[in-house]
Order: sequence, then structure tokens, then C-alpha cells
Amino acid sequence: MGEAAAEVPACFDDQDQLCINTIRTLAMDAVQKAKSGHPGMPMGAASMAHVLWSRHLCFDPNAPDWADRDRFILSAGHGSILLYALLHLAGYDVSLEQLRDFRQWGSCTPGHPERGATPGVEVTTGPLGQGFANGVGMAIAEEFLAHTFNRPGHTVVDHYVYGIVSDGDLMEGIASEAASLAGHLGLGKLIYLYDDNRISIEGPTQITFTEDVGHRFGAYGWHVMQITDGNDLSLLDAAISRAKQVRDRPSLIMVRTHIAFGSPNKQDSADAHGAPLGEEEIKATKQRLGWPEDAHFLVPEEARERYALAAAAGAATHKEWQAALVAYRTAEPELAARWDVFQSGRPEAGWLTALPVFDPADGPIATRAASGKVLNAVADTVQNLVGGSADLAPSNNTFLTGKGSFDRRFRGGRNIRFGVREHAMGGILNGLALHGGVLPYGGTFLVFSDYMRPSIRLAAISGAHVVYVFTHDSVAVGEDGPTHQPIEHLAALRAIPDLTVIRPADANETAEAWRIALDEVEGPVALILTRQNLPILDRSHLAAVDLLGRGAYVLSEPHDGTMEAIIMASGSEVHTALSARDILSVQGVMARVVAFPSWELFAAQPQEYRDEVLPPTVTARVAVEAGTGFGWERWVGEHGKIICIDRFGASAPGPIVMEKLGITPEAVAAAARNLVF
Repeated sequence: MGEAAAEVPACFDDQDQLCINTIRTLAMDAVQKAKSGHPGMPMGAASMAHVLWSRHLCFDPNAPDWADRDRFILSAGHGSILLYALLHLAGYDVSLEQLRDFRQWGSCTPGHPERGATPGVEVTTGPLGQGFANGVGMAIAEEFLAHTFNRPGHTVVDHYVYGIVSDGDLMEGIASEAASLAGHLGLGKLIYLYDDNRISIEGPTQITFTEDVGHRFGAYGWHVMQITDGNDLSLLDAAISRAKQVRDRPSLIMVRTHIAFGSPNKQDSADAHGAPLGEEEIKATKQRLGWPEDAHFLVPEEARERYALAAAAGAATHKEWQAALVAYRTAEPELAARWDVFQSGRPEAGWLTALPVFDPADGPIATRAASGKVLNAVADTVQNLVGGSADLAPSNNTFLTGKGSFDRRFRGGRNIRFGVREHAMGGILNGLALHGGVLPYGGTFLVFSDYMRPSIRLAAISGAHVVYVFTHDSVAVGEDGPTHQPIEHLAALRAIPDLTVIRPADANETAEAWRIALDEVEGPVALILTRQNLPILDRSHLAAVDLLGRGAYVLSEPHDGTMEAIIMASGSEVHTALSARDILSVQGVMARVVAFPSWELFAAQPQEYRDEVLPPTVTARVAVEAGTGFGWERWVGEHGKIICIDRFGASAPGPIVMEKLGITPEAVAAAARNLVF
């Protein structure tokens, strides 16, 4: 890709300083008007941000989602007004009025950057370290797509991933994990500018953070440069240019900055970190910067002109890329058609024929194993499916056989080996999804979803289409004991808004769950799968499996007579519910069994359907789940009963643990009978 800033003057001049001070004063004014925010970081980082955006970052504000644009991540999301000021100057649909409405209801300038809320914001950041990991995912996506689609004479993928990271980012464990993997993979098109202002909210970073960051990242395998003066524009420009030339390693440019630069009384002070400077200090700062003291939200025309040059250069590059894509379609029609599929974020048409159908005679089979069979059955058709596991692929059944591993030697591998890095895996998956062009998935044990929870939450906030494969879903894990037996985890995942959780009851429900996860749900999906083998339900006398998409459905009606009770369950406990129904039938109690794989999908159904499945007149309801009962009250009602486990498990064979903790057909049947009589 050509330089984005080809028409920008070769040397820095007063106009550049004007742009930088525009960013600083906008940050001061916006935070002051909002009466909350973080002015210090944007003021200190304004110079490096300006150099990057005006001379290196390739963007087109009229096409924020252009596939081959450079990506910029503000991992230090608390400094969001820095990004909003840049977007405004660069010509994105972020008005000056929106800057005035910083942190206000209904504005597109929320307190921390949110993907989807603001044009040009690539990822949702704020929780420190997350953006760092997102960038690693984006860099992986860029390398994978370049290998998949670029051909001699035809380049359709060639862009960089840039970010500004902070002291706080580098303190977080997720950043350490992600940095380690990025160095291992040699992601040369990943370039981070480290805002080394040495100030945290509590005071100087030296109270907690005295490590040698440069040597640390060097040990990770990164290319490291240091700039001692964060306002030296020429040094910043040269460092970024050098980083772009280093293609075998990611780059960290350590930039010594001063928080709240220009503030006479708050520069280099924690007082400027998370609170407005105050009107008098702002006036004094503007005076020191040579800015009109009483001007608020002033954007000189010269600053707009400079950024217009950068935007024009990016638009020209975008136009060249569009022309190249047209030529590509002629030269490589099959690849071009595949490109369109990849960019759609969905599987290609006709992929459903690859989904396996499991015969009851093929069972029993663990749903984790069925999931692995599904993945490998569709892998040839769903070629944008990429993912892996946190060093648990043989246990999670997440490896795509014959599809290679993404590593330094082979960028086309569709298996990503994340290592024992659940935190980073979660953030990287978000980066893969939000980059676009791939359908990412990642696996680990359900109990370790806690390590990924912040990333899962951000995936839900940003609508990232990620599939989580969580296996070993209950105390039936057995001998591994309570440390590996999830109790509260299903409830915790169900509590996350806009996350679809699906816990299939057998192999065919697992295949259907994958269909929904890949082709119907817009945001993140968590598949909850068993370690232990389960029978394959005989659908010849049970409801059709495609009803899973409705979240809950009537799996089986009473053998005869009028329904008196409802038993509902998900996953392996569906089989427990069916056995309980048989016990009740002998005892003269007629029970309906409702398979309940997804609360979220069921809640989205019309009330009429929900009442058909759970008739309000039938109050004798029992839910059974081998985990905490928290939340089932919504479905069983005030007169119902929940058979669950509200304690930690124990080390013993899985069937023994289930029996000892009361997850048995007999216990379920007894609960239903007591409700009826």
C-alpha cells in the first residue's frame, strides 16, 4: 500500500503544532464541559497521535469500513476524547456538536470508545489491555487474509494495525499474554505506540510499575524503539517509518510523554488523569500553548486543511484499491467470489449440506466430540472459519484436521494455537471478528470462561461474531474435582446481555447449535458442551431438532393423559428429564419434557409461542441443571422447583458426583410429584 500521507508537506511546520494544540484544547474543553473524563492522556499523546494520523495511517472517512484500511486502536480507552478529536478533524461523521456532547446521553462520543456507536472506532476499549489483545487478533486476520487472497500482481490485503497503549495496558495480564503470542508469531504489521507518561490514577507509576518494559518486549520477540521526547515530531515520524519496514516482528515504540502537557500546575500530575483540569487551569494552559484563553471548542481552519490532506490521500489509496479489486475479479474470479463470502461474515451458500446428521445407533457421543465432527465436516465449505483453543484442542475437539496451523512459516493455517492464554484468546478473538473477513471461534473448559469474561462482555457490547466452545460443562467432569467443575458459570454467561448461550442435549442439537451460531446469530455465541458421552435422541418419537432455534421446545409430551407437570432441562440433564418423565408415568403423573438449550433464543420468541411451550396454567414445573439454579426462577415460576447444585463439586467419577449431588431422575420425579400432589 502506498503512503497515506503523500501530499502532506515533507517537513513539520507550525501547522502541525496548530493541529496538536487543537487536539489538546478540544480534550480540555470536552472533559470540562462533561464534568468528567480523562484530559491528561490526550494532551500528552497528542503529538504522537497527530504524526500517526496525518502521515502514516491510511483511512477514508467516507468509507469507514473499507476492507483494506489501516486499523487504529486506542487501547488506553479512557483517553477517548483523543480519538474523537482525531475523527472529527479527519472528516468522519463526528461533529463538533458531538464533541460538545462528550459523555452525554445519546451522543456518539461515549466515555470510552464503542464499536458501532462512533464512525471510525474499530474496537470497544476501556478495560485496559483489551485493545492491546484486539490488535493482535486484527494483525493475525490481516496476515491470514493476505496469504489467502493475494496473488502475484494482485494485492487486495496489505494494511497495518496501529495502536496507542498506556502504562495501565502494559500492567494488565491480558496484554502480557497477547504480547507474548504476537512476538512468537512474528506479526510484523502490528505497531504500538506506548504512551509512557509514568502517571497512574494513584500517582507515579513507580509505586507499582518499575520493570524494564523495553527489555521485556524484546524478550517477547518485539522490535523496540525508544523516543525520549514525545513532542519531537521528526523522531516520531522516523520511528513509525522504521517500524513499518520491520516485517518479521511486531514493533513497540516507547514514547516518553507528559500527562496534561502544557498545564502549568497539573502536567506530570495524577490530578490530570481522571478529572477535568478546571476553568482557571484551562485558561492558563491555553495561554501557555498560545491559544485564545476564552475560546471553547476552537478548530482552526488550518487544522482541518492538514487533516483533509491525509483524508484525501487515504481516499485516493482507497480508489486505487477499488480499481485493483476490479482487476482482481477478472484475473481471479474464483478467489474474488470467495473474497465476497469472507467479507460477508457468513458461510457460503449451500454450506448446510455439509452439516452431519447423527443416527441414534452412532451414540453415545459427547457433545464436545460431536462439535469436533461438525467443525471438520463443514471446514471445507466454510473456509472463513478459523480458530483454536487455549492449549486444549484435543479436549475441546476444536482442531481442523488438514487445515494447518497459523504460524511464522504458514500464514494460511486456520488453526490458531493460543497456548495457555485464555485472557488473550478472548481479546484476540474479538480482534479477529471486528477486523472482518473471518469467522473466529475459540475453545477452553467452561470453568475457565471466567478468565475470558471481560472479553466476552466486550464482544457482546460490540456485537462481535465470535463462537466460544466451552466444554466440560458440569460436575460430570468428575475426577478433576471442584476446581474444574463449573457451578456458577452457566448463570454467569446467561447474565451477559446480547450473548447467546446454547447448551445442546445431544449430537444433533450440537450440529443445529453450530448452524445457528454461524449463520443466524449476529453477536457472540457460547456453546456449552459435555465431556461425558450422551445418547443420541431418537427423533422418530421426539420433536424435530430444528426447533432448537426457538430456544426451548416441547421435546416430549406425556405418554397418555392430560399434562400435569413440566420438566425442563438443557444439555445432559435433558436425558435425566426424560427418565424422570418415565418414572412419573408409572406413578400416574403426566409430565411434558421441554428441552431448553437457550434462554436467550427462547426469550426472543413471541409470547404466544412461549405460552405454548410453558402454559401459564401449568404451575407444576421442575427445572434440572447440574449447576447453580440461579435464574431458573424466571421459567419455573413461584410455584416451581429447581433441582440444581448450589455448592462446589467433588473429585470422583462423574456419575457418582451427579448422584451424590442429587442430579438424578428420581430426584426430579419426586419434585414433580410433590408439586402435583
